[in-house]
Amino acid sequence: MLRILLLVRTDRGIHGGQIGLPGGRPEPHDSDFLATALREAEEEVGLPPDRVEVLARLDPVETRETGFRVHPFVGRVPSTFAWKPQPTEVARLLMPSVAMLGDPARRGLHAFTSTYFSTPLEVEGIDVEGHVLWGMTLRMLDGLVPRLLAGEWDV
Repeated sequence: MLRILLLVRTDRGIHGGQIGLPGGRPEPHDSDFLATALREAEEEVGLPPDRVEVLARLDPVETRETGFRVHPFVGRVPSTFAWKPQPTEVARLLMPSVAMLGDPARRGLHAFTSTYFSTPLEVEGIDVEGHVLWGMTLRMLDGLVPRLLAGEWDV
């Protein structure tokens, strides 16, 4: 069964408590955005770059609130890989199936709260094991999931 790795961020900062994908800001020694993505995946979930088969570079996605431009990649990781989440950044790992994420019946309005958003926000999203997938991560997956379900890559 095809799955996507999602992180529940720790309660630090504006994105605290939110579901996201591994990733972060480039550092001066990163040669390009792929190097950034691979470095961040290793730092956040213990995934060595040599265990990732990079399948595609996706179109950049703009965040609506913070003004960041995100450069996503699609990679395949062995199903037997033992994740090692970084406890100061990652509260929990989620591995929903691509089919579940692509099911329109799973989508709806949800209340999202966190340390930063103490007053509930009503957001369009998907409940993933009691956590709300919404915002930019949901928008990125909206572009990716149909392509995965259609078999665009050999995954």
